[in-house]
Amino acid sequence: MKIEKIQALRGPNIWSIRRKKLIQMRLDLEEMENYPTNKIEGFRERIEKLIPSLITHRCSEGVEGGFFHRVETGTWMGHVIEHIALEIQTLAGMDVGFGRTRETKTPGVYNVVFNYIEENAGIYAAEEAVTIAKALIEGQDYDLNACIQKLKEIRERVRLGPSTGSIVEEAASRRIPWIRLGTNSLVQLGYGVNQQRFQATITGKTSSIAVDIACNKELTKRMLHDAAIPVPIGDLVVDEEGLDSVIRKIQYPIVLKPLDGNHGKGSSINVNDWESAKTGLEHAQKYSKKVIVEKYITGYDFRVLVINNKMVAAARRVPAHVVGDGEMNLQQLIEKENKDPRRGYGHENVLTEIEVDKDTLELLEKLQYTLETIPQRGEVVYLKSTANLSTGGTSIDVTDMVHPENITMAERISKIIGLDVCGIDIMAENLTQPLKESGGAIIEVNAAPGFRMHLAPSEGLPRNVAAPVVDMLYPQGKPFTIPIIAVTGTNGKTTTTRLISHIVKSNGYRVGFTTSDGIYIQNTMLSKGDTTGPLSAEFILKDPTVEFAVLETARGGILRSGLGFSQCDIGVLTNIEEDHLGMNDIHSLKDLTKVKRVVLDSVKKSGWSVLNADNEYSMKIVGDLDSNVAIFSMDENNPHIVKFAKEGKITCIYEEGFVTIKKGDWKIRIGKAKDFPITMEGKARFMIENVLAASLASYLYGFGIEDISNSLRTFIPSAQLTPGRLNVFKFKNFKVLIDFAHNPSGYEAIEDYLKNVESTKKIGIISGVGDRRDHDIRECGKIAGRMFDYIIIRNEKHLRGRTEDEINGLIIDGINEAGKDVSYEIIPKEIEALKHAMGMAEEGTFITALSDVISNAIDLVQEYQARELLEDDKNL
Repeated sequence: MKIEKIQALRGPNIWSIRRKKLIQMRLDLEEMENYPTNKIEGFRERIEKLIPSLITHRCSEGVEGGFFHRVETGTWMGHVIEHIALEIQTLAGMDVGFGRTRETKTPGVYNVVFNYIEENAGIYAAEEAVTIAKALIEGQDYDLNACIQKLKEIRERVRLGPSTGSIVEEAASRRIPWIRLGTNSLVQLGYGVNQQRFQATITGKTSSIAVDIACNKELTKRMLHDAAIPVPIGDLVVDEEGLDSVIRKIQYPIVLKPLDGNHGKGSSINVNDWESAKTGLEHAQKYSKKVIVEKYITGYDFRVLVINNKMVAAARRVPAHVVGDGEMNLQQLIEKENKDPRRGYGHENVLTEIEVDKDTLELLEKLQYTLETIPQRGEVVYLKSTANLSTGGTSIDVTDMVHPENITMAERISKIIGLDVCGIDIMAENLTQPLKESGGAIIEVNAAPGFRMHLAPSEGLPRNVAAPVVDMLYPQGKPFTIPIIAVTGTNGKTTTTRLISHIVKSNGYRVGFTTSDGIYIQNTMLSKGDTTGPLSAEFILKDPTVEFAVLETARGGILRSGLGFSQCDIGVLTNIEEDHLGMNDIHSLKDLTKVKRVVLDSVKKSGWSVLNADNEYSMKIVGDLDSNVAIFSMDENNPHIVKFAKEGKITCIYEEGFVTIKKGDWKIRIGKAKDFPITMEGKARFMIENVLAASLASYLYGFGIEDISNSLRTFIPSAQLTPGRLNVFKFKNFKVLIDFAHNPSGYEAIEDYLKNVESTKKIGIISGVGDRRDHDIRECGKIAGRMFDYIIIRNEKHLRGRTEDEINGLIIDGINEAGKDVSYEIIPKEIEALKHAMGMAEEGTFITALSDVISNAIDLVQEYQARELLEDDKNL
């Protein structure tokens, strides 16, 4: 067996719209295609022994043990690998369950698909599942525990922390989209101008001044003291002389902590002698030159969480500890405690495993204990000096026990410091009494407080503290996304995208759009190239200035990693024609339809899918979409249009020379097609189709008829605005057309346009695309043979696995099939072919260059135009 390719799908895809995060592994079983599991002696026993938890996999049997039954009766190794990949992720704390294994058109080659939580872990699971399967086939030993540990390490390295993750989960539950910015915990919620950002529990609304105050413990303490809030007495020191002076004033016991520390790092508590005090100073100064020394307050460690100036949770924190039983030593007690199913590696569970470190050994040394010491029954031995959950501490929810005066005080503190998300550390005997009565004090105020202790306390009610954060970022009625129109199809995508974008821009929105030639915001190109994939869509959606997104969405990006957005308001399918068939397991128009419809399946239920009623495969999916549906046609009498009209539905048609919106039997004319420059005075029917699609999508969004009409009248096609889309350049004696047509349907559209073009001679410059089927290349040659009087055959820049002679031979075969006596010649280089064509042009010649490198062809033609103008000026 060998892995041919592994892809991580990150958005809606051909396998699932709802399950966006999928690994797709293309797996060649090679000789194992001939050996289903029932033909491999002992395979069932070995896999059950290695991964007994696979018994929970019901598989298609629908009952526990269903997968093992399939293995017993015989299933192929791709299916086995799918289940192994799912189970090893689950065993590593990433609960996943969706999977599919499907054979491709190539015998023995399968697409193994399964979901993942963390992408890197999913890819590792795919690779390791194949390794495990090979070991099971050969009867070799395999260390499953090492695999699970490796997966846990990958997960912890890349996963969002529990606080960040909780906010993301809460946002996702409200259908708020999110994007991870970089590899850390910086996250964007929402899209475009309506985005909000946060990192851990610092939000875009968090005051940097407030964070600076909270990080300066001395300043925090002074501000709270001045506001009559109880704080421990103490002072700031930088050396042993200062330390001695403060201790003389406040007396033991004391606490030492670095001025700029966090998470308890560098702190020493309940210090009762000079030697320990000096050691504590040295330890604290590893983190900060200045050290806070203050009176140790007896009592319990509490954390109160205030969000948007409202208290939302409170917890009592208990440092990591064990309780003696009179029999086991401390090492054994720690090992037993770590077996608690609530404890796990890193942040995978409610509690973290207790690790023996320097802090642990120093605490034990103070007690004159070692790890071999056997505590008495019931004796509590603390293993950490702070109560942080990340070091094995536990938490007890006390939210409902907090006295109203303490709630008011906590909310005052959040306003005094100025934090929108505020963690307040309190040392007191309890929170049921006001602090002034219990003798408690505020120890610290924290920016970016952790949520874990509240989300999943060891005891008491869990609190959804992420919800008030999302409420604060997106109060009721505030939008979190921007309008998105996605355009897909075989031909016409780019022009339709540009038309819609122009309409949107003309109606006062700041629009961002992606096309096959670049990413644009307000017609300014920000990135050049084919930008029709998910990363380009994400580029637009991440931009904080964009108010409206129009996204050309090609099949390549969908197949490679899914859509770059969760949902769109309107999805436009221009057509489904033969193109790129035979690639990436897309062999038929039915296969291609499955890819293109991903865009329409991502349309909101309240949104609209716009389809071409003149296109057979587009109309095959009309009755199978969850959104509203509207269609367009070049023929008012199209049966689908007639049916929609009878049902009172919305369509857009070309009738009597007009582009018309039709609602039932009512007609609302947008304008004459010939008045819209993109249609070349109505001669380019395929451009009229693009106008129909753009007009219908714009109307459905809510733009007015007059606004749409005016926008279409001001959309002037040019090499700058619509490069490679019917660009006509006029010379004194001839004209040159440059277009991106590269498949049979595109050639037919050009042929239809040229029928309306008067000329003395029509010269065509064409090439075959190497990654198309023989039939497609031959068909392009045949259409060229029909529409041109003279043909120059050039070569593609990228032959994509074919030879020049092979491609040219197919084109010539097609030209000969046209049944018309057409002369042709071969000029390999496109620039030379264009120069030659313009050099041989006579009065009234019309040259058509169907080019794959649009910018090069346009640059050359414009250079020739400039020369001609210069010559004319000289002759004046």
